[in-house]
Amino acid sequence: MKRLLIIFTILLYTAAIRSTVNACTTLIVSGKFTNDGRPLLWKNRDTNVLDNKLMFFADGKYTYIALVNSDDKDVSEIWIGFNSAGFAIMNSASYNLNVDDTTGVKDRDGELMKLALQNCATVDEFENFLREMKKPMGVESNFGVIDAQGGAAFFETGNFTFIKLDANDPAIAPYGYILHTNYSFTGKRDLGHGYIRYLTAEELIFEATGVYDLDYKFIIQKLARSLRHSLTNVDLYKYPLTPQDEYNFVTFEDFIPRYGSSSSVVIQGVKTGESPALTTMWTVLGFPLCSFTVPVWLTPYGKLPKTLTAEYPANAPLCDFALELKKKCYPVTRGHGERYLNLTALLNTDKTGILQKLVPFENDILNETKWRLHDWRKNGINYAEVIQYYKWIDEVVFPKYKNLF
Repeated sequence: MKRLLIIFTILLYTAAIRSTVNACTTLIVSGKFTNDGRPLLWKNRDTNVLDNKLMFFADGKYTYIALVNSDDKDVSEIWIGFNSAGFAIMNSASYNLNVDDTTGVKDRDGELMKLALQNCATVDEFENFLREMKKPMGVESNFGVIDAQGGAAFFETGNFTFIKLDANDPAIAPYGYILHTNYSFTGKRDLGHGYIRYLTAEELIFEATGVYDLDYKFIIQKLARSLRHSLTNVDLYKYPLTPQDEYNFVTFEDFIPRYGSSSSVVIQGVKTGESPALTTMWTVLGFPLCSFTVPVWLTPYGKLPKTLTAEYPANAPLCDFALELKKKCYPVTRGHGERYLNLTALLNTDKTGILQKLVPFENDILNETKWRLHDWRKNGINYAEVIQYYKWIDEVVFPKYKNLF
């Protein structure tokens, strides 16, 4: 690992600055507080690189699956993923940790996460990984991690220091979860971004914990696709709707899903004693308001649904189609059209909106997966069945999704 850390440190000083701007909403939940005892890690990714795909990697101590940018030819960065040890990682960019830093070393978050997946098996190992890293690290992020031993923590990490926030510590996380947007609690006050998104998500999550509804389905359908705004007290699900043939524009700023939302991924870990092979990555590839959830598992040979992946320079089919649907939501392409959402495309009085069709369709997939997971958790994961499941997604589910719209 030390040799890899030296290589990483050299890269910090030699590589060019990335243009990607990350502005994400992220969450970790201790398995002690979920309704099935399994930890959760979620990232709603906001970026100016809208084409994403999943890839399998066997270039480290552990194999892993990760979300990558489709245009990353060298695949040097990952943005959320998990490995064969059951260790998972993601980040949200912070903008209030390196306030006084003058080194100019930055934008290495994706490379650091790739190295972590290659080499770390637990939250404790990741903490040591950060401690051993030569400084400056070239990062300014809130790194969320979970493992197969029940670990769940955020690391608010700048170029020279980091602070661990443990979701299993009731003094830090009394309800077992920690939420981040684009600032750090230990950073400089009132700097950074995402305060309105944070409060919206906090309200929704707190409500879910009260009725024991905090699971992957809640995160995917009610959090990642929330149309509530905590500052204006608007909830577009309750907004006056119009017929499908009429435009219904609303200002769409500082909601959890945003114009730049390129994916939403929930990694569901395992209970202590369960096989890490049961770690499940619930993947919504592309604009979350227009895409559906596909779960994936780490198979011995790295097989993935063709719907979610592609060879460079191609894009994943699901991401491409979701971006096409997104155009109905943002039909104004001149000026600042990205600030105005055509709500009719998502919800209308004719019940033909994208979300009105999408959620029932997606529920069929989630129900199909639920009984499969129940069997695998009881009898062990069956990789032949996993491959058949992926074939069903590619040959049956994805065509149905395209025909639906």
